[in-house]
Amino acid sequence: MSASQIRPYDALLLLSFGGPEGPEDVVPFLQNVTRGRGIPRERLAEVGQHYFLFGGVSPINAQNRELLAALRKDFADQGLDLPVYWGNRNWAPYLVDTLRELAADGHRRVLVLATSAYANYSGCRQYRENLAAALGELRAEGAPGAAELRLDKLRNFYNHPGFVQPMIDNTLAALEELDEGVRAGARLAFTTHSIPNALADTSGAPGDPARGTPGGAYVAQHLETARLVAEAVAEATGVADRRWELVYQSRSGSPQTPWLEPDICDHLAAEQADGAPAVVMVPIGFVSDHMEVVYDLDTQAREQAEQLGLPVARARTVGADPRFVAGLRALVLERAASARGEHPDRCALGVLGASHDLCPVGCCPAARNPLPAAAGEDWTD
Repeated sequence: MSASQIRPYDALLLLSFGGPEGPEDVVPFLQNVTRGRGIPRERLAEVGQHYFLFGGVSPINAQNRELLAALRKDFADQGLDLPVYWGNRNWAPYLVDTLRELAADGHRRVLVLATSAYANYSGCRQYRENLAAALGELRAEGAPGAAELRLDKLRNFYNHPGFVQPMIDNTLAALEELDEGVRAGARLAFTTHSIPNALADTSGAPGDPARGTPGGAYVAQHLETARLVAEAVAEATGVADRRWELVYQSRSGSPQTPWLEPDICDHLAAEQADGAPAVVMVPIGFVSDHMEVVYDLDTQAREQAEQLGLPVARARTVGADPRFVAGLRALVLERAASARGEHPDRCALGVLGASHDLCPVGCCPAARNPLPAAAGEDWTD
C-alpha cells in the first residue's frame, strides 16, 4: 500500500472512555467521570459496587489493548505505515499524556478514532471537546509540537458494514445458544445506553446531513442498525416475522429527568408477560464487552430473566473482529482521501447514508452546558 494513501495523516489515535484496573482505582475513576457534579465520595463508592463485583477491574482497558494490537497488525499486514496510539477520557493512559507523546514523537496531523459509533453528546461531541481541552492544555504549557498538532475525528460508523456484519453473525450465534424449541420464536432486544430525552432530541442538531432533519439522530441511527441486523437475521434464519425492539440500559442520574425507555429489565418482563418464548439481547450500542455489557446485561438482565423463567442469550459485541478492524482501516483511508481533496466512496448500509466528517456547529449540545459550537473547533474538527 502506497504511503500516499494515508497522506496528510501521520498517526491514528484510539480514543476511549477508560476504566479502573483495580479496587483502589474505582472511586478516583468515578470522580473523573463525574467531575463538576459535586457527588460525595461515599456516594461514588456505592455507585462503584458493580466494579467491585469484578475485582475493581473494568474489562474496557484490556479490550482497547486488544483492539489497539489488532489495528497495528492489520495496518502492518496491509502495508499501511500509520502508528497507532491510545488515550482515554477518564483513566490512564490519559488523553493529554497521549497527545503530549504524539507531539513529542513528531506527529502533526492525527486521525482520531473514538470507540462510539453513534451521534450524541457523550459519544461524539464530548470527545471533540476533550480533544480541544487537552490540546489547549498542551499549548498553554508550551509542549513541543503542540502548536502544530491537528486532530481530525473519524465519522460515526453505526451503519458501516465493518460494524454491522459482525453484529449480524454474533446475533445468529446467540440464537444458536438457545434450545431448538424456542429458537424460531425468540425475539431480539437491541440494547444501547439510555440517555436523557433532551440529549436524544438534540443529537445531530442542528441537522445531520444523513437524516435531513434536525435532532433525533441517536435513536434514528440505532433503529437503522437494529433494522439492518434484524432483516439480515430474518433472511438467514427464514423467520420473516421475528419481533424486535430497541431498548435501553445503564440509566443513571436523577429519576426526575426523563430518559430513553424501556429499560432492558422492564422489557424482559413485558416480553415474558406477552408470551415470548425467548429473547436474544443484542448490544448494538457498544463496541466491546465492557462493564455496562457484562454487568447490566450478563448480570442484572440475566438475573431478571431467570426470575421470570425466560430463556435469554446475549450476542457478543464487535470487539476486535477482523471485519470491524478492516472497516476502521477503510474509514482511515476514506478520510485521508477526503483530506486530499478527493471524492472516495463513503461506504454505508441502509437508507441514512454515511455520516458527516465535520460536525455542524452546535451539533449534539450538552444539556447542562450548551455551547453554540464545540469547544476548540478552530483546533479540531
